[in-house]
Amino acid sequence: MSVKVSAVIPVFNEEKNLDELVSRLTKTLEGAGFSYEIVFVDDGSRDASLSLLKDFAAKDPRVVVVEFTRNFGQHAAVMAGFAQSRGEVVVTLDADLQNPPEEIPKLVARMAEGYDTVGGWRRDRDDSVFRKMPSRVLNSLSAQLFGVALKDYGCMLRAYSREVVDEVVKCPEVNTYIPALANSFARRVTEIPVEHAARTRGESKYNLVKLLRLNFDLMTGFSLLPIQAVGLAGITVAIFGLAFAVFLFIRRLVVGPEAQGVFTLFAILFFFIGLQIFALGVLGEYIGRIYQEVRRRPRFVVRGVHGGTK
Repeated sequence: MSVKVSAVIPVFNEEKNLDELVSRLTKTLEGAGFSYEIVFVDDGSRDASLSLLKDFAAKDPRVVVVEFTRNFGQHAAVMAGFAQSRGEVVVTLDADLQNPPEEIPKLVARMAEGYDTVGGWRRDRDDSVFRKMPSRVLNSLSAQLFGVALKDYGCMLRAYSREVVDEVVKCPEVNTYIPALANSFARRVTEIPVEHAARTRGESKYNLVKLLRLNFDLMTGFSLLPIQAVGLAGITVAIFGLAFAVFLFIRRLVVGPEAQGVFTLFAILFFFIGLQIFALGVLGEYIGRIYQEVRRRPRFVVRGVHGGTK
């Protein structure tokens, strides 16, 4: 049995938000008048989230719960939800209620105009400056890499066509960035402004380290720009180094040896060492991700699927 809309929601330790989320989500989807299913992916929660989700699935056949064996991360959870979904339109959103479920009909309506992906743009984002600044950097970088100037690549409230979702699921890479990957298969992409609420219960799952990792997933998974930039920087520094060496040689012939020249040489040495370490770090990032891919380990392991229409 096909459905119009599948709502895919990754869940990790969100027991305090699930009752309200399901209530608001169900009310919104029923009120919109189209058939739907809700696909929750429990990403190894350590609280009562999985138990609550199983209860929801037992009461409503339109609720499906995919249970992971452990925590594999948000993007792996979304991939598992994509694979489980059946809807003509697949909508993703967070379980923390920062993405209001009431915004889903707006995305679906825009998809009906012939778009393949519709992103949410958090116009009045209710987050701290420490969350907003990395997101601005990510959005700017994404626009440069993909040539699609969207304002908010980091918003989870997004809609995808069935065709795009099927192509995304076929991609075997372990490290990926789903909005960018989906856009690479889409012919028409747009975004619309959506509401954004402050988190009132529970704790944020994204810290600085995870945001940095997400940026590396974006850069190394879709572009050679970082390693090309390092190569260009190496050439530039080599040219300046050669020019400076010529300058020091001429100065020595004209003025004589510099009394404190050793400190200048140390400064140059430290600069080159720093550049080399940075270059090795970028190379190591690429090599490490290649290593992860060639092992061909699964991006997630499903312990079981609960509920849903048989």
